[in-house]
Amino acid sequence: FQVITGGHYDVDCRLEDPDGIVLYKEMKKQYDSFTFTASRNGTYKFCFSNEFSTFTHKTVYFDFQVGEDPPLFPSENRVTALTQMESACVSIHEALKSVIDYQTHFRLREAQGRSRAEDLNTRVAYWSIGEAVILLVVSIGQVFLLKSFFSDKRTTTTRVGS
Repeated sequence: FQVITGGHYDVDCRLEDPDGIVLYKEMKKQYDSFTFTASRNGTYKFCFSNEFSTFTHKTVYFDFQVGEDPPLFPSENRVTALTQMESACVSIHEALKSVIDYQTHFRLREAQGRSRAEDLNTRVAYWSIGEAVILLVVSIGQVFLLKSFFSDKRTTTTRVGS
């Protein structure tokens, strides 16, 4: 699993077997990988918790890989050697699996970057609106201040006894 967006990019994770026995438990992890062999049939439960950071919503990517890939050729596990074409196909297949892993990694990084960029764009927009409002208020204030300098003020004079 890997936390894509939110807070400090960390969550709690727990995995339980059908009997309720905890197989995996980690606190405040950004990413992790866990491999195990199921000891019995049943429903395995996993839970991602954001209990320690309730104000921040988080997006978590997780991936399950169940079992081994079936062989490309029915006779791949035979005693005799593979032909040159078969061995080339097997090596290409392995290379393509690593390409899929790299693509997943880069898609996750792109999602993180997009989230940060959108957050920054929102903050810049609010900051710009705030500056525009302040500029408007200061401009109006200056107009009234200058206007008060050039307006006629009627002063009343009183004569003190003559």
